Amino acid sequence: MLSLGLDRSHRPVRAAVVNEGGEVLARAAGADDAEAIGLVTQPRAVKIAGIAMFQDDKAKAAISGVGTVTRCTPGAAAIAAESWIGAARGARHAICLWVGDHVFAGLLLDGRPWSGAHGRAGAAGWLALNPVERQDYRKRGSLAAEISAKGIARRLSWRIQAGDASAVLDRAGGSLDAITAELVFDGARAGDGVAISVTRDTAKYIGMAAATLAATLDPEVIVIAGSVASTSADVMLELVRQECMRRLPPDAMADLRVEFSTLGPEAIAIGAARLALLAKSAPQ
Repeated sequence: MLSLGLDRSHRPVRAAVVNEGGEVLARAAGADDAEAIGLVTQPRAVKIAGIAMFQDDKAKAAISGVGTVTRCTPGAAAIAAESWIGAARGARHAICLWVGDHVFAGLLLDGRPWSGAHGRAGAAGWLALNPVERQDYRKRGSLAAEISAKGIARRLSWRIQAGDASAVLDRAGGSLDAITAELVFDGARAGDGVAISVTRDTAKYIGMAAATLAATLDPEVIVIAGSVASTSADVMLELVRQECMRRLPPDAMADLRVEFSTLGPEAIAIGAARLALLAKSAPQ
């Protein structure tokens, strides 16, 4: 049986088609639901689908010809993918910390995605890891303001505005608004001092968040996923592990794996398709 997964948590919309064995048969990005779905379903006949979306997303996905549609949160889809064919494969207690345009987490407890009493479990962007109060903390959440893709770019821009010299600005064409997280990581690889500092601070926040989540839920593995993870594993993975190690007792760290995802930008779509398969096979 084939399943379609649709990720509406960010733009472009991501879609994937998977089979029951975990093979990703097609993946694509589109400007809207219909384009993304069309790119992966032709000429395949797909009868079930999963859609990952935030709670406040009231739009209806443009899916036609599909008998059963399962809706889920992006966090639930992310951890479903990682525990199925990703870095948390086979784990029954796992966390996926998604770091990209948005920051959130997917929680897997005893083999099942856990959404909490009100569907808000995994709102990791609001983890309070800094005693400072800033307006952007109140708007975006403390952690999200620091480690989201825009948050990383913003912190380097602030350093340049404060007088620090960074070659990242040249790579951005001289425009502060054109600085991206990916350019920051490229600068760190090239030895740019300010970019290295911002990257290390980002790894510290992610490591602190991972340690906090680990101390709360005692998972087997924490997977860092999302666009920030996919563009920074070589410069941040070990730093994140070291920071997490500093924040947990040795016995807890000995039982914990901290990994970066390798599933790519369609991870949430893959997880949504997986949850649709599980819903289809569940006893009625």
